[in-house]
Amino acid sequence: MIHLLTEWFAQAQGWLFQSVIEPAMYYSGQADFLEDAFEGTEWFLIGLCELVLILLVLRPLEALVPVHRFTDTRARWNDFVYTLLHRLGFFPVLIFFTVDPVMDSVAGLLRMDGVRPFNLENLAPDMSPLASFVIYFVVLDFFDYWFHRAQHHFRWWWGLHSLHHSQQNMNLWSDDRNHVLDDLLRDLYMALIALAIGVPPGQYVLLVSLSRILQSLQHANVRIHFGRVGEWLLVSPRYHRMHHAVGKGHESKGTGSLGGCNFAVLLPVWDIVFRTANFTPEFAHTGVRDQLPRTRADGSVVPGRDYGRGFWRQQWLGVKRMIEFGRRRAR
Repeated sequence: MIHLLTEWFAQAQGWLFQSVIEPAMYYSGQADFLEDAFEGTEWFLIGLCELVLILLVLRPLEALVPVHRFTDTRARWNDFVYTLLHRLGFFPVLIFFTVDPVMDSVAGLLRMDGVRPFNLENLAPDMSPLASFVIYFVVLDFFDYWFHRAQHHFRWWWGLHSLHHSQQNMNLWSDDRNHVLDDLLRDLYMALIALAIGVPPGQYVLLVSLSRILQSLQHANVRIHFGRVGEWLLVSPRYHRMHHAVGKGHESKGTGSLGGCNFAVLLPVWDIVFRTANFTPEFAHTGVRDQLPRTRADGSVVPGRDYGRGFWRQQWLGVKRMIEFGRRRAR
C-alpha cells in the first residue's frame, strides 16, 4: 500500500513538473534551477496533501469535540491564509536549497583540509532508514525546543513571536500564524541543523511534513488529550493549549515577565528534563495578556493592544513590537 501511494505521488510530481513547472521555468529563463524546482514541486504536493488531511480529519473533530465556540470567524479565515502561504513550501524550499550549496562548499573546503563533516548516520553504518529517521526526528525536535525557548526569552523576538500567541480563537490553522521574519529565522535555523547532522533531503521533507501535521493537531480547537502516559510521550492539543494560555504559557508565574511553560514542539520529554512542563489538565483560554483591557488605579480603562486583523496589518505591527520590545529594559 505504501509503495503504491509513493508511486502515485511520484507520478503526480512528474506530471505537474513536466506539464506546468518545467515549461514555466524555460519560459522565464530559469532553466538553471530546474533541479531545485523539481524538489519544490515535491514540497508543493506534500503541502496539498497536508491541507486535504487537515480538512478531512481535524475539521470534523473541531465540529465534534470543540473546546470553545468561535467568536471571530474572520480570525480563523486569516489563519487559513497563513497556512496556504506556509504549507505550499515556499519558505522551506527557499531556505533548504539556498543553504545547501553553501554547506556543500564548506564541506568541500573541509575535505580539502582533511576534515570530514559530522554525519549522524556515520555513527552506525548499518543503521536502518527507519532508525535514522527516528534519530533525526528526536535531534531536530531537541534543537527546535531551544529555538522556541529563545523566542520567549529575548524581548525583541517575543515582539515577533507574540503574533502566533495572539489568536484567542485557536484553531487547526493557527500553527502557521507567524510573522514572516519569525518563520524565516526558524526555517533557516532548522535547515542548517538538518544539513549539519546529515539529514538526506528526502528524509528532511518527510520530517518537516510529519512535524507540521502534528502541530496542526496541537493547535486545533479540539477537546483531546493523550491520557496519563501519552501526555508524556507526545505533545497533545491540551498540553500545547496550556502553552498558549493567557498569563501562563508565555509568562513567568503570571508576573508578566518573559518565560512560560510547555515549549516542547513535539516531544514533552524536553520540557520534563529542563523543568518547563505543566501538565495541568485544563483547556485554558488562549491569547496574550496585553490584548486584554486593564483598569488603572484611578478607575480608567486602558484598551488592550491591537495585534491587527489582516495579514499585512499583523506583519507591520509585529515589526513595530519587535522594535518597541527590543528597546525596553528586561524586568
